[in-house]
Amino acid sequence: MSNAMYNKMWHQTQDALNSLLNKESEKTSEPKSNQVFISQMLATFYIKYVQIFSNLENIYDQVVHPQKRILIRKILDGVMGRILELKNEMVELELSEFHYFDDILQDLKLAPQQLDIPIPRYFLKEKLEVIKGREKILAQILANSGLDAMDVKYTIKSMPLEEAAKVVQIAERARQGRLRALFMKQIYLQEYRARQARLLGEKVVDVGAAAVCIQKVWRGFCQCRKTKRDREEEMIFLGMSPPPLFNEVSGTVIQAEKISRLRTEVQQQHEEDYKEAMVTIKNDLKFIEGPDIKENLQDQIRHWFLECRNLTGTFPDYPAEEEGGSAVIFSNKTPQQVIDDIIASQEDEEKNKKKKKREKEKKLKKAKKELERKAAKEKAKEEEEEWKMSPSVFLHTLEEENNSYRDLWMNRDESCNFPQDYDPELIKEEKRKELEAEIRVQVDELMRQELKNLQLAVNRERELPIKHGKKGKQKNKQKKGKRGKREDKDLTADRSIESLYKELVEEGVLIRTHQVRLSDYIGEYSYLGTTLRHVSREPMPSPMDVRQLVTLYGILPLGSASVHEKAPLVKSLLLAGPSGVGKKMLVHAICTETGANLFNLSPSNVAGKYPGKSGLQMLLHLVIKVARQLQPSVVWIQDTEKTFYKKVPNTEKQNEPKRLKKQLPKILKLLRPEDRILIVGTTQRPFDAELQSFCRVYQKIILVPRPDYASRYVLWKEIIQRHGGVLTNALNVSCLAKVTDGFTQGAVVQVVRSVLTERRIRKQDHRPLVAAEFITAITSMSPVYKEEEESFKDWYTRTPLGQRRALALTGGLGKDKKEGKKEKKKK
Repeated sequence: MSNAMYNKMWHQTQDALNSLLNKESEKTSEPKSNQVFISQMLATFYIKYVQIFSNLENIYDQVVHPQKRILIRKILDGVMGRILELKNEMVELELSEFHYFDDILQDLKLAPQQLDIPIPRYFLKEKLEVIKGREKILAQILANSGLDAMDVKYTIKSMPLEEAAKVVQIAERARQGRLRALFMKQIYLQEYRARQARLLGEKVVDVGAAAVCIQKVWRGFCQCRKTKRDREEEMIFLGMSPPPLFNEVSGTVIQAEKISRLRTEVQQQHEEDYKEAMVTIKNDLKFIEGPDIKENLQDQIRHWFLECRNLTGTFPDYPAEEEGGSAVIFSNKTPQQVIDDIIASQEDEEKNKKKKKREKEKKLKKAKKELERKAAKEKAKEEEEEWKMSPSVFLHTLEEENNSYRDLWMNRDESCNFPQDYDPELIKEEKRKELEAEIRVQVDELMRQELKNLQLAVNRERELPIKHGKKGKQKNKQKKGKRGKREDKDLTADRSIESLYKELVEEGVLIRTHQVRLSDYIGEYSYLGTTLRHVSREPMPSPMDVRQLVTLYGILPLGSASVHEKAPLVKSLLLAGPSGVGKKMLVHAICTETGANLFNLSPSNVAGKYPGKSGLQMLLHLVIKVARQLQPSVVWIQDTEKTFYKKVPNTEKQNEPKRLKKQLPKILKLLRPEDRILIVGTTQRPFDAELQSFCRVYQKIILVPRPDYASRYVLWKEIIQRHGGVLTNALNVSCLAKVTDGFTQGAVVQVVRSVLTERRIRKQDHRPLVAAEFITAITSMSPVYKEEEESFKDWYTRTPLGQRRALALTGGLGKDKKEGKKEKKKK
């Protein structure tokens, strides 16, 4: 796509965003009571924002104009934050982390794939060099300390000479036995053929009958092959089977990748040119327009001095630097407007004195009326509870950025800017304001001195310049005292971040992340979620639902600092599910997608390290300090139920698994909105933990169940192909997906790896893969039974959100029953 196409795409997306903002302001301003209507309204807004977000992410990645990219980035972050706000609203309304939009998607004629939230590519692109440098340092520390060799799974065992000779002898005798058996088989076949030839020689051979037999076989074979080919073509035409070269990368895709790489290079070049132009244009403005700006400001302030003197009889107090200086007085105002404001303020003071007496009398009357109104309102609230959307932080910024788009770029003529380089006129407008602010600070210092000289000359008895200085000193003293207290808490004030980083790596607390993408977590959408909820059945979440929640709660806030500060804050996340469903993979995917550091505070990893209370305090201090300095960061606690054990088993008492139980709530309190640190816990036995303290620590709980049939079908196909397997008609993937009900993603991957050895991959041309090969391999593994899945469901209903949802459902049923009884009585 060319620059013009992306510009057109941007204008269309902005129009869609503008209409959506107008609709949202209209619909959300009025309070509503119908929950079905509210949930549909929120879901529609959410879906449309996701569409706009995916378009903007694509535009931001490909547009090369540096000034446009700045605005697009602000709008992109605003839309991202608004999606998180709407998600929070839907959770509070429906009291469930999982939402299903089947009916709305059908009305909007959208596929479920269009609801997938993209991960912005700038998360990694903008700090690619930093991540690479960090990985090099980590690899070097691991290599120097010898920890890198410990990660190798296989080990070479030494063997005695006699045992080695026996192994060689066994292998050689087996080889000779196979050769002897093959030789004997050949002799047997020769004797069999000779015997058959003697028998046939006695009979009279009919050449015509033989020819007819051969023709029958050949024609049948040709017809079968033709029928098979026609069937394959029909299936491809209907879209039931992929075309022959479906898995091969086409030339257009390769060309598109080349163009995208070139675009990134052009983006970087334009960004560098833009930064240089910002400096040069500002210097030029300072040299050419600086003296005129300084003179105009001085004349403006002098005129203000004289007018105030003429109107009030005294010179005014000059605003302090902390208040904004002279900019507070002349903010977008002419000298005449300032004079009018002074006169108006004097008149207002006189009017206020008269009004105060009237207001006291009115207040007494209003107080009585308010009491009556409150009583009426309370009665009305009891009858009908109205819902109103909570105030948004991002809507205001989206409206501002949308207005700036209209003013700057909507009708801008860019016919002369074909390469999409920076616009110097826009830079001049921006830098004039900066230059004026810098010059104003200098002018304020000069004019303060001039005002003092005027005051001394006119009225020598009044001279009060010392008070402001004292206040400033007192404030500074207070600030110094506060800073001193904070510095005392820093246990490693004399050490550098590099040394702390090295210590955590050597202790095995800061670990290397596996390079896994979130898209590698394979699954399918839940197409019957809304239908099941209409029948009062809670559907189990699909892998795609889990993936979407991990994106919303983990990746998007960690990737963008502005979104993390303003969006609903999620400090901790719990992934609960049976072994092998991909919890560990999701943790590593969060780190890979955001370029985050990974700290492992699992009970098994922390056991024996930093002993005692002081040691534990030091460990947590090191982790939080390094995580803050090198944010974004993820603190991972594997088998986190052990930290909250109801009763510690005797076998684990030595490891002290409950060391972090009291410290985790304190860590969460220390985390601020500016700290892009996420605590992620994974557990396969959450019912072993004490529920109250467990749920206090983990703000969001995501249930990760075993995959359903659709997800297993997609998983088998994808994993077999990734490991070098070829899908043919001989392999019944649907049968595999049906038979492996209850088995997790980890079991599927393990089976595919064991079956698809190098030797088996080479033999695929002669002997295609069959489902029986995988089924025999999976029989040795134990599945996740329904009882275990039900135990996870029961545990989730006892969590705070699960309890609230259960109460809401029972309350709704109770109301329906009462209404039904009333109607019967009326009849």
